[in-house]
Amino acid sequence: MSKVIAKQIDNILRGDKFIRHKKNAKGNTAIYSRNHPTAKFVRVVVDSSIDLNSDKASSRVGVKLVYINRAKSWREITTEVITDARGLASLIKKVEAAEKFVKTCKFCKAKKFKAKTGNTVCANACWTAWAGKKKSGAKKKKSSQKSKTPPSLVAAQKKAAATHKKKSQKVTPKSQRIYPRNKSSQRKGRRNLQRFSQEILPGDLVTIEEFVGDEVTTDYTGTVLGIVQKVEGRSVTTVWTANTAQVPEWLLPLTNEYEANALKGYRYKVLSRKVEWVKVA
Repeated sequence: MSKVIAKQIDNILRGDKFIRHKKNAKGNTAIYSRNHPTAKFVRVVVDSSIDLNSDKASSRVGVKLVYINRAKSWREITTEVITDARGLASLIKKVEAAEKFVKTCKFCKAKKFKAKTGNTVCANACWTAWAGKKKSGAKKKKSSQKSKTPPSLVAAQKKAAATHKKKSQKVTPKSQRIYPRNKSSQRKGRRNLQRFSQEILPGDLVTIEEFVGDEVTTDYTGTVLGIVQKVEGRSVTTVWTANTAQVPEWLLPLTNEYEANALKGYRYKVLSRKVEWVKVA
């Protein structure tokens, strides 16, 4: 830890109109923040790593965006990304740009955030104003429907369901069964696939491309955005700040390599610098 690094970080943040908070409820490091340049109720928050007692810093600075809700509470709308003093100014701009990809509540227009339950919900918790009424109304409707159903109709429905279940248990003849392809032939086909690799680094601003073979079929620039948090060998960990293209999370890329085959897939595209895919020998 160094006081020189702490002074450097402090100068960068104060020069960018950040204010230093007197306390940190979650730790003993100095927190800086300021309003987002364009988004209302959004603040850029920086954990400077400057120790409040010794005024020394470790040069591991974290940057994130928060939304200030109606109760004046902070809700983290992007995951904190770590950098050093040299990359701080550049990372602040990248995190600010990620704001336009954060989902918005269709009812009150507030930003959404990932709650402790793992669900993405409205920062204003606006559903609490009408959820109780909706729930009580649904219960009332259900009970009234139950009282109007004749007992004879209920018995007929149960009998029909039992008959359908018995028919569905029919065993398919062996001659009509479909078996999977021989695994050895599948492995042989995989040996002929071409593999491509790309240099991806922590802090890169990325999106995705849909491909078939080695041809790009769809470019998701502007609808999918992420920041690379960690790279270990071929494994890439990415904080996806936006996905308005409705691409399922399990389809998003996880490595810096891909295989060119006849099936549709998704691969990384680096936006913050120029990188080319290279064929792996």
